Amino acid sequence: MLEQTPTDGPAGARRAQKSRTLWVFEQLRAEILDGRLNPGARLHLAALADRHAVSLGAVREALSRLAADGLVLVQDRRGFRVSPVSIADMRDVTATRIEIEGLALRRSIERGDAEWEAGIVAALHVLVRATPGLITDPVLAKPTWVGLHERFHLSLISACGSPWLLRFRQTLFEQSERYRALLVAYAIGGRDISREHQEIAAATLDRDADRAVDLLAAHFNTTTAMLEQADRSGASILSSEAS
Repeated sequence: MLEQTPTDGPAGARRAQKSRTLWVFEQLRAEILDGRLNPGARLHLAALADRHAVSLGAVREALSRLAADGLVLVQDRRGFRVSPVSIADMRDVTATRIEIEGLALRRSIERGDAEWEAGIVAALHVLVRATPGLITDPVLAKPTWVGLHERFHLSLISACGSPWLLRFRQTLFEQSERYRALLVAYAIGGRDISREHQEIAAATLDRDADRAVDLLAAHFNTTTAMLEQADRSGASILSSEAS
């Protein structure tokens, strides 16, 4: 049997710590995005370290990374908590995402080649096959579906040629995903998401930039409008004001 090389020494310890931090970061990020960690919830380092079987240092570093992405708030002398949600924040995120992602989509339509088109077709096919008919289906909150949803939207703008646009867009996508997950968590229905995705893809592949951007904006605004309507009806979904 081959002898395993130990990870002794400072370099090995740093690699192990980095690996644990990344794993915890990914776990907590998924829990925030799909709503398993509620907006505004306090994040206790010791409890998280015990639950994930890692050190306090790994949890602290992971939470610091999530704070840099806007998913977690750092409070002086009070630790960490999940970033809260609010109507004002949701509107701001939606409007900004429309601007950023709309620009990236226009650039992709100008620059995209046949390989880019194939990526859209493939991502759409897999997403539609995995999408249930009802927005209230819990499948729409599972990490596997969220990953397919993210892949589709990224495929649309992947040819924009700007790493900075893609970076800003990723931050906005994650914030938007938190609000989308609330539609599922609170069983708010009445929407054909597959049709919306198919129409956006068709306009994009037809190189109709104006129609594609308009459909994308309507897609994002529908989530915002549905949540606002539910909140006004007394569900108090967005009562946690961002600070």
